[in-house]
Amino acid sequence: MSIPPIVTIAVPSYNQGRFLQDALASIFDQGLPVEVFVADAGSTDCSLDVIKAFESRLAGWRSHPDRGQAAAINEGIAEGTAPYVGWLNSDDTLLGGGLKQLIDALQRQPGAPAAYGKVWNYVEATEVKQPVWVEPFSERRLALRCIVSQPGTLVRRSAWESVGGLDDSLRMAIDYDLWWRLYKNFAPLEFVDEFVALNRDHADTKTNTQRQLHYCEAMAIVRKYHGRVPLKWWLAQPYAVWLKAAANAFQRS
Repeated sequence: MSIPPIVTIAVPSYNQGRFLQDALASIFDQGLPVEVFVADAGSTDCSLDVIKAFESRLAGWRSHPDRGQAAAINEGIAEGTAPYVGWLNSDDTLLGGGLKQLIDALQRQPGAPAAYGKVWNYVEATEVKQPVWVEPFSERRLALRCIVSQPGTLVRRSAWESVGGLDDSLRMAIDYDLWWRLYKNFAPLEFVDEFVALNRDHADTKTNTQRQLHYCEAMAIVRKYHGRVPLKWWLAQPYAVWLKAAANAFQRS
């Protein structure tokens, strides 16, 4: 008799074949009963070869144009039945034991809608690994910046379904919006003071290529859920947009 999955993970991907194998392997290497759905948006690189190599371990996959990342993630998670859900972008990876630490945190705190841990940021251009800015949950701090790093998160399915999953009208700050809705509808997210995942920073990420849109969406989200946009956002936006554009140009050179 097979063990029922405890976690449903959606893996959205588009032309990320060079990273996809590491992402999928990092999920299955957790040693937990998981159900993984790959939502490929019609890749033309080696992605389908990677997916087919993992096909026997996947709960499902498809490859065709879709309505964007958020819709693809919602689709994948809706296919599953496990009590905990999350997504892993195809250029990120879970660290060994990371998923169990998040599950343990949610089991210790039954009122928390989600748990999140610390995440490494690996900059491909310089091969430097540094911690992502993650800290214990606080509305005041969340209003200043996204203090939750998406690759290191896990959500209760009941909470996910209650808030309707991701807002697929958004393109950039889909995770930031979700953290706010989970907090406002339930309780603070549970912080795990351990490294559980790795975020890969490369020239083709949406954050690097669409920084202006990222800021616009994030600021609108803060205004919606916090009531006002702290001055920090207005001061940091021009500099951050310029800096990311310059860094992205350097990575592509």
